[in-house]
Amino acid sequence: MEGEREVCEQEPVDGAIKGIEGSIVDVEIAAPPLPPISQALEVADGARSLVLEVQQHLDMRSVRCVALGDTMGLSCGMRVRDSGGPIAVPVGEALLGRMVNVTGEVIDGGPGFPADISRLPIHRAPPPLDEQTGTREILLTGIKVIDLLAPLARGGKAAMFGGAGVGKTVLIMELIHSTAEKYAGLSIFAGIGERSREGHELWQELKRTGVIDRTALVLGQMNEPPGTRWRVGLSALTLAEYFRDTMHRDVLLLIDNVFRFLQAGGEVSGLLGRLPSQVGYQPTLATEIASLEERITSVRGAAVTSIQAVYVPADDFTDPAVANIFTHLDAAIVLSREMASQGLYPAIDPLDSTSVMLDATVVGARHHRIAGECRRLIEHYRELQEIISLLGMGELSSEDRQAVIRARRLIRFLTQPFAVTTQFTGETGATVPIDDTLTGCEAILGGETDAWDESSLYMIGTIEDARRKQNESRGG
Repeated sequence: MEGEREVCEQEPVDGAIKGIEGSIVDVEIAAPPLPPISQALEVADGARSLVLEVQQHLDMRSVRCVALGDTMGLSCGMRVRDSGGPIAVPVGEALLGRMVNVTGEVIDGGPGFPADISRLPIHRAPPPLDEQTGTREILLTGIKVIDLLAPLARGGKAAMFGGAGVGKTVLIMELIHSTAEKYAGLSIFAGIGERSREGHELWQELKRTGVIDRTALVLGQMNEPPGTRWRVGLSALTLAEYFRDTMHRDVLLLIDNVFRFLQAGGEVSGLLGRLPSQVGYQPTLATEIASLEERITSVRGAAVTSIQAVYVPADDFTDPAVANIFTHLDAAIVLSREMASQGLYPAIDPLDSTSVMLDATVVGARHHRIAGECRRLIEHYRELQEIISLLGMGELSSEDRQAVIRARRLIRFLTQPFAVTTQFTGETGATVPIDDTLTGCEAILGGETDAWDESSLYMIGTIEDARRKQNESRGG
């Protein structure tokens, strides 16, 4: 019966299942010593092999494991074999252009990997501190609002925070497209708890844009057991570490969605019988996010740059999971539901989005000055919005009216058509160099566009594109 533990009274062979409850499997070991925590055990179930990961030592003869797959069809007394180490996944160039699951099995319908392919354990320590290197180099994305107000660090960690439906996955897809073209590096995509449709769309988009041969996808989707969703991020990270350490290649690690990783950890924690902590999360929340984030780092000669999507439950940025992720980041890109509702895409909030790289010594005095002026102008506009909604523009001073005119045009200039949405919008995607972004912002701040239609600055690339659009509308 569902929810009840099935208990067996059979003598184990090497090791044997003695209890099953959902994704949790109890195994009796034939002889000591017990396999250590995080050891991988394997159940031979006919044509398939199910991997179990040890999570608890129950007594001198028994361990409790989480299954990295469906436990349907398992029965008590089935033989369990100790793999001799943690879960190990295949690594190397053979994975580029392929889609695999948490244990490295091919799921794209293509041929499997050779038996002698190199494998690495998914549980690994980060590089020693004396081997890690910091960076002051900017990773330019060609997305105006990111490069201007929340620049990404090469070898750093950035996250995009937002509730459901504000454009996190589309932004991830555009970043794969733009950075693969510009830097010709390798991309590893970890899909954690996302929809099957999104994985399929990404796969087709990578093929269409021609970057599939430089990308590996590791997926654990929302219809899969919590153990799979909990460990798939570590599998993708292990692959990224191989390219960094062995092949000395720069890697872009994209994770969609880190919140689902923590959510899966909470499900596993509850199944293991641990008492919940703050707001119902697992007591090991901070440790779990640190085990992932602290391994994302650069070493001499190669860097792993991570861009992560983070679902924000009920748009509550004080949620413990969201707050814990914030502490590990170099840049935080916050997506606004209000901007999305107004059609301002990418719906990145220019005031809440931050980056440690936005420093005059890193980006230069001109960039730092323009970014500061843009933020102050938009902040002033938001302060005036309540007055405008109550009393209208006529009650504002001439200086405030000028600020509103320029802020509205600046906000629209920071919108941008994406290459990955061309088939839906009909708009050709735009990648904008940072110098063109700064020149456009200077023109708006200086009043050059005060007499232009706001629509001329909406969903364009450079200020020259806006000028042509304005001239065409006047000519028409």
